[in-house]
Amino acid sequence: MGYIGAHGVAALQRYKYSGVDNSYLAKYVLQPFWSRFVNFFPLWMPPNMITLTGFIFLVISAVIGYIYSPCLDTAPPRWVHFAHGLLLFLYQTFDAVDGKQARRTNSSSPLGELFDHGCDALACAFEAMAFGSTAMCGRDTFWFWVISAVPFFGATWEHYFTNTLILPVVNGPTEGLMLIYVGHFFTAIVGAEWWAQNFGNSMPFLSWVPFINAIPTNRAVLYLMIAFGVIPTVYFNVSNVYKVVQSRNGSILRALAMLYPFVVLLVGVLAWDYLSPAEIIRKYPHFVVLGTGLAFGFLVGRMILAHLCDEPKGLKTNMCMSLLYLPFAVANALTAKLNDGRDPLVDEFWVLLGYCIFTAGLYLHFATSVIHEITTALGLPGKKLESFLMLTFGWQVGSNAAKPGTWHVNFGLVSVTDLYLDTVSGPSLIVIDY
Repeated sequence: MGYIGAHGVAALQRYKYSGVDNSYLAKYVLQPFWSRFVNFFPLWMPPNMITLTGFIFLVISAVIGYIYSPCLDTAPPRWVHFAHGLLLFLYQTFDAVDGKQARRTNSSSPLGELFDHGCDALACAFEAMAFGSTAMCGRDTFWFWVISAVPFFGATWEHYFTNTLILPVVNGPTEGLMLIYVGHFFTAIVGAEWWAQNFGNSMPFLSWVPFINAIPTNRAVLYLMIAFGVIPTVYFNVSNVYKVVQSRNGSILRALAMLYPFVVLLVGVLAWDYLSPAEIIRKYPHFVVLGTGLAFGFLVGRMILAHLCDEPKGLKTNMCMSLLYLPFAVANALTAKLNDGRDPLVDEFWVLLGYCIFTAGLYLHFATSVIHEITTALGLPGKKLESFLMLTFGWQVGSNAAKPGTWHVNFGLVSVTDLYLDTVSGPSLIVIDY
């Protein structure tokens, strides 16, 4: 199945990225730091390798959280919180300098934008798991993922219509991430139990605030982020899209239809949890967030691709492929309800594992297919594996006619020019020519 048509190929050739960051923190504090930090990376290093390295930091952070708090409701050792904070800071830094590296090396491309924002979409899930570990959020970890995913999807949707990614004076990628890693470092000092106290005890100077003063601090923070972060952001996303649609005499209903798969994804997962006798979000928060985060990454990637290829505005039907597994999962959970609360037809752990495998497979198919199609459209080397290695790591891969059964890999390094993976003698044998 192809994702890019003839019109999309022509659009890729003329695409130019446009973005504005109005954050004062970024402009006066972080940008000068990032401009110096990028010089630590050698010129031969592709920007996508920097992006991927930053993303791997968050994967490591989530894995550490899973090891020490499998259900995200127990306090891990304090060094874990420090590690979460440091890894998130490194992710933010690497995510900021990859674009600078692209400009340094004159290697900006539409694929770079897709790769960068695709990793950012997946990062929402992995950082939600890390923060769930720090704040002992338990099943509320899913909702912390939701409040990061909703503004991200809204910003991507707005970018699709306005053609410019506009970050406001206070925004998630800058101030939001900084608040989170400061929260990690703070927890390393006071302990995760601080988040389990009532908000009035954790924040005595705000104990006069009704309602939230008597609920756990982690849930109070969730409500405050919804009220002062998510709702205003979504309002401005919808307002900006409405203005653009009206100025072009378009249909706001068609614009809103593009949100349909994301809304159905959230409703489907919540319906599954509601019917689940095992309460999957409470018992397996990592797997629920991971599977749903991968489906979300596919939705975001598909919308970014539609923007890059200048596709007609409206619902992209293949976005709904991310929803194909949910009817089976919901129906399986429903069998328990119809059977007087007994076990469902298929054990829900295996259904949930299948959900993660399905969404991972869908995302990998999308990623490899699009990399191949974009590299082909831009006149770059052909096979999916070769295209991925070249665009991500800067490795040029090809069969070596002089040595049958081997592969020629050019790393672009000064000291090592050729590397051969000898598939005749065995996959572990590597011969390096200097």
